[in-house]
Amino acid sequence: MPRAARHFEMPPFSDALPAPLWFRTAAMPAEATYPRHRHPWGEFVYSFSGVMEVKLADVHYLAPPPFGIWLPPEVEHRGLNRHETCHCSLYVARECCAGLPAVACALEVGPLARALLEHLRRQPPALPRSAAEERLLQVLVDQLGEARPAGSYLPSSEDPLLAGVLDALQANPGDNCSLAALAALVNTTERTLARRSRRDLGMPLAEWRQRLRVVRAMPMLDAGRTVEAIALDLGYGSASAFIAMFRKLMGTTPDEFRRRTAERAPG
Repeated sequence: MPRAARHFEMPPFSDALPAPLWFRTAAMPAEATYPRHRHPWGEFVYSFSGVMEVKLADVHYLAPPPFGIWLPPEVEHRGLNRHETCHCSLYVARECCAGLPAVACALEVGPLARALLEHLRRQPPALPRSAAEERLLQVLVDQLGEARPAGSYLPSSEDPLLAGVLDALQANPGDNCSLAALAALVNTTERTLARRSRRDLGMPLAEWRQRLRVVRAMPMLDAGRTVEAIALDLGYGSASAFIAMFRKLMGTTPDEFRRRTAERAPG
């Protein structure tokens, strides 16, 4: 994180889950973190508002809605968030993980799974549970098993050339410099930079830059800034161009995203 974490949270369970499937929600203040830990059950992390990040030994996962992060049993990880967020975790006992990915990844959450998560956020099941509540949790697990793995929403790279470009874009996401200018920044060619982007990021650099701008736009929307001002800060010549990009990547307009986030915000 840019600054040291100011709030430290502890994982809710250390030895055993209360039930094979357990759902919980949590409101996190800005600059908060969970310590590095592991557990013998799987965990799916989803953010209703804000962006949760999960760091593993060699990967940094970042997944704004409608993406979530799946962590199989025994994967050491640390959770953190830069801005205030409301998120949930679905804990899945080892014996219930057969249909879920064997490796950590971001998952693209479909409409039914999102509706189930929202319902559970509003009405989290406690013990003892009804048969209907047990079925609902199992349907959610089944839906996550069918979700498309997406790697990390905003992947990083250890490649010295590509990492230098990503750092430059992170420092100034509104910079509209061309691929040729970015390649020149690290003394390489457009072809080499494009090839390494595909290899390490799994996408063109232009798409990675769009995703970065979406992530940077979220806290600005939460802070009440106008769409026009955000568009200008992020390098767009008009609000309509920014709105079109945001809708393409997020499936909703910035104002709709702001409204839904306000409805789900902590407190």
